[in-house]
Amino acid sequence: MKRRLFLAGTIAAASGLAGCARVTNALNESPFHQALTAVERLNHALIGTRGMAKVYADADVDREFRTNSFATPSNARYADLVREGFRDYKLVVDGEVDRPQALSIAELRAMKQLVQATRHDCVEGWSAIGKFGGVPLGDVLALAQPKAAARYVVFHCFDVSDSGDPYYESLDIVEAAHPQTILALDLNERPIDADHGAPVRLKVPTQLGYKSAKWVVRVELTRDLAGLYGGHGGYWEDNGYEWYAGI
Repeated sequence: MKRRLFLAGTIAAASGLAGCARVTNALNESPFHQALTAVERLNHALIGTRGMAKVYADADVDREFRTNSFATPSNARYADLVREGFRDYKLVVDGEVDRPQALSIAELRAMKQLVQATRHDCVEGWSAIGKFGGVPLGDVLALAQPKAAARYVVFHCFDVSDSGDPYYESLDIVEAAHPQTILALDLNERPIDADHGAPVRLKVPTQLGYKSAKWVVRVELTRDLAGLYGGHGGYWEDNGYEWYAGI
């Protein structure tokens, strides 16, 4: 069993909760979690972005790609965008950049596209192979021209948790530029539907599924993560999951 899937199961069992349920704050503060965090940093330093995820043949693709995570956003802003076919959607790219961007779906589709069938490994223990197509994230960042001080890329999303906490995720700027990391617009050769993260979702095939945030509306480059929400770089990370979730 891969170490990370074993770890995910251990965290869920330790908290008395299943899969992607909220992990208690006590777990964050335990010596067990602190030790795992130290190992996480070592894994990131030694493995980092050197690996490439396996690319599968079309025959291996799961045509009914499973959904999970929070419910599809139901707020008025998102509902209006869905009703209008995301005509007025803009992906904002800002923060520590020289040229902030606000990109429409048409502008994103006009950029170079990458289509690849990769496996999605959920922390809950299931996997599915999907054919994702979209814009390499590195190309979008290049448009915005990151400042030298930019170290992290933060993804702000339309969805919120049951308790009202906003969903967000992050990568460091090197991971964000990995050649397989994309802002996905299509799934299985069709525009991504609302339940799967429309109109734009992150797809990071080299990491566990919770890193591939859905419903992305803003990409922010920042010097550090400490001042954002819980300070650990993502909604699930703020609740006990590892920030580097390489597989």
